[in-house]
Amino acid sequence: MTITDFDFICQILKARSGLVLTNDKAYLLESRLLPVARKWKLATFDDLVRLIRSKNDEAVIRDVVEAMTTNESFFFRDTKPFDQFKQICLPAMLKSRAGAKSLRIWSAACSSGQEAYSLAMILTEMAPQLAGWRIDIVGTDLSNEILQRAKDGMYSQFEVQRGLPITLLVKYFTQVGDRWKISDKIRQMVQYKEWNLLNDPAPLGKFDIVFCRNVLIYFDQPTKAKVLAGIAKQMPDDGYLFLGGAETVLGISDKFQLLPGQRGIYGLTGGIKPPASLTPPGFATPR
Repeated sequence: MTITDFDFICQILKARSGLVLTNDKAYLLESRLLPVARKWKLATFDDLVRLIRSKNDEAVIRDVVEAMTTNESFFFRDTKPFDQFKQICLPAMLKSRAGAKSLRIWSAACSSGQEAYSLAMILTEMAPQLAGWRIDIVGTDLSNEILQRAKDGMYSQFEVQRGLPITLLVKYFTQVGDRWKISDKIRQMVQYKEWNLLNDPAPLGKFDIVFCRNVLIYFDQPTKAKVLAGIAKQMPDDGYLFLGGAETVLGISDKFQLLPGQRGIYGLTGGIKPPASLTPPGFATPR
């Protein structure tokens, strides 16, 4: 792989997805794109680059972008954000939205759906407190292929063993051969849409809670600021934003501030409310 070819593909990735690759990631680029080359009946990475340069084929470019998008995900990933969701966000929303009885949640860059379905399971466990409520969970990703996996709700034994409590596996999944299918009840709680975070999210509507975890780390500073500004416009003053443990808004955006005493959970600047300290009555944290 030449430096020129590496830079060429990196420019496409940056423009189409916001993904920024450093020079030490050349091996990753080649290893992930070789299967794309074979799909298009090409022998080498160099052949793939030549095809894109000569024809600028959108279908090929789309395959390249999807192959380079990180799709790592698992149920109840890192645990803490889901505890914060249950113990801080939901009690506050149950109180502030008691009149409207409506809650909208966005799982951005949702990959194969584990995050969105984890939230759906939590809310289902809280059914008595949410009786009569309208709950909308929207999962978005720029990869149509990975979204289809999320919609299918079918997971391997390895995938359901990563973070999913056995009690919830038994309750909400059915074994089909050597795989596990999530129940229609949970699957139908999530609406999946193809969406690029580089676009203005206004068409998606307003969201009370946004999960955008482990995404910003792949962007440069201007792109991070753009994404955060777009999210801020779609949130109410008392909304919540979840970022990954290694992510921050410091030096990037003045739209958000960290909740006092918390990590990874933010509110709009000036709209922060003191966090609730107790889990909603009647709801036990799944382990």
